[in-house]
Amino acid sequence: LRNNPCTIEELDSIYRSIMQQIHTRHDSFVEIWRKGAIIVQMGEFRIAIAKPPFSDGFEITAVRPLAKVTLSDYTLSEKLKERFLIRAEGILICGPPGAGKSTFASALAEFYRSSRDAIVKTMESPRDLQVPDEITQYSPLEGDFRKTADILLLVRPDYVIFDELRKTLDFHVFADMRLAGVGMVGVVHSTDAISAVQRFIGRIELGMIPHIVDTVIFVKDGKIDRVYVLELTVKVPKGMVEADLARPLIEVRDFE
Repeated sequence: LRNNPCTIEELDSIYRSIMQQIHTRHDSFVEIWRKGAIIVQMGEFRIAIAKPPFSDGFEITAVRPLAKVTLSDYTLSEKLKERFLIRAEGILICGPPGAGKSTFASALAEFYRSSRDAIVKTMESPRDLQVPDEITQYSPLEGDFRKTADILLLVRPDYVIFDELRKTLDFHVFADMRLAGVGMVGVVHSTDAISAVQRFIGRIELGMIPHIVDTVIFVKDGKIDRVYVLELTVKVPKGMVEADLARPLIEVRDFE
């Protein structure tokens, strides 16, 4: 570490060293290789390499997790622990970037593996969740998570951690696997819990959403800020009085 910037020659030397170690380290692999952009997972480090023409300069960024925690490190009520063990099988972990969503997802994966002796897999791109060796991490097969889901349904895991849901296809894959009977935990960027649920609206039939997502966990500053549960009900919307205006509604309630 020094105050002076790296020279191009130094960056090129680091780049060649990274490329060499990919072939010699068992815990290293290339996640994405595009013209001007390479994403490498090397142990706990995720390394992003950007070069022209993708970027206007040569840049190498290495990121590593700041913390590895277990579920016991979080303040969870016995009621919530019981829900994780017995009821919750369609979980959304949401929050703003850097809030600790993936860290909590890793802790939940380990909890299911150890407490329920469950078979747990992950779907990630890139594969950077910090999970034990007993949990196999899957990437998009031939660039397509639908193909990954086809393989996972043959493997028959008890739970799948999907980190993270971005595109419409990701939400469809999450829904298909949940409706097939697999316990699903999805990670979603959102500013609040309601907007995370709304990401499903328009992509999935409204009445099916509570069958796909039953628990929403909002993470903020590395802590569980709120927990919500979803239920489908039929009633007159608030502010209306005519009984014939009753319609199916998704109720989002504070779990505690």
